[in-house]
Amino acid sequence: MASQSQALPAQPRPVRRWPIHPLRVLLYLILTIGALAAVIPLVWMILTSFMTRGEVYLRVLLPSQIQFGNYVDAWQEARFSLYFRNSVIITLVTVFGQLFICTLAAYAFARMEFVGRDVIFMLFLSTMMIPAAVTFIPNFLIIKTLGWYDKLAALTIPFMSSPFSIFLLRQFFAQVPKDLYDAALIDGAGHIRFLFLVVVPLSRAPLMTVATLTFIFAWNELQWPLIATRTPTWRPISVGLYSFITEAGPDTHLMMAGAVIAIIPVLLVYFLAQRQFTESIITSGLKG
Repeated sequence: MASQSQALPAQPRPVRRWPIHPLRVLLYLILTIGALAAVIPLVWMILTSFMTRGEVYLRVLLPSQIQFGNYVDAWQEARFSLYFRNSVIITLVTVFGQLFICTLAAYAFARMEFVGRDVIFMLFLSTMMIPAAVTFIPNFLIIKTLGWYDKLAALTIPFMSSPFSIFLLRQFFAQVPKDLYDAALIDGAGHIRFLFLVVVPLSRAPLMTVATLTFIFAWNELQWPLIATRTPTWRPISVGLYSFITEAGPDTHLMMAGAVIAIIPVLLVYFLAQRQFTESIITSGLKG
């Protein structure tokens, strides 16, 4: 009788595998370092805004006692109410002006046929390679000639058109099916009605992206307001931060409090429009 206790074959030792691929670990490490590098200045700014002047000069990491009064002092001493009002007006006028003008231009490049359209569009896009600082002198001469110096028009009208905004909207408008225009044409609609009744409602995501980027640009602009104005009448909040630099030295704690006040509208706008911003990048692509 054969023995029932036969030796079992040796089982191969399991191969030990990494739970996560090493390259993925390296990627996460790089992303973490990049995130910390982006967040640390913001955290330092917020912590400094709650410190006293002495704590700032001693370079302590945390305030011994939170100084909420810094925000009240920053708002009152630097005339932040005036600068904040100016920034709101300048930004809103620039955003709505750019949305209107860039929408019309993008539709013309995307849906209308005219001689030299593609050549003009390529020449127009080439202006994106020109540094912004190069345009300051021509723009300054124009606003001086038109009598716009130190006025609202000087801070808004030169920025109501953007090659990038027109390019982004043009790429999305070009994807709207031609059948929709044919149907609108049968109903007696022309280009203007088709644009505002059909194309614009379908283009909420790219329009929100343009509005968000324009808002951030107009709100944070510093160089041009210093060139185009000479009094605080229409100077924005970014220029108002310089009010904390005096002959005795900078009031860093108040400057950081003012900077926190200045970035709150930008953060709110971005968080509210984040979904449309992401959707625009996905749907628009580079097709055209």
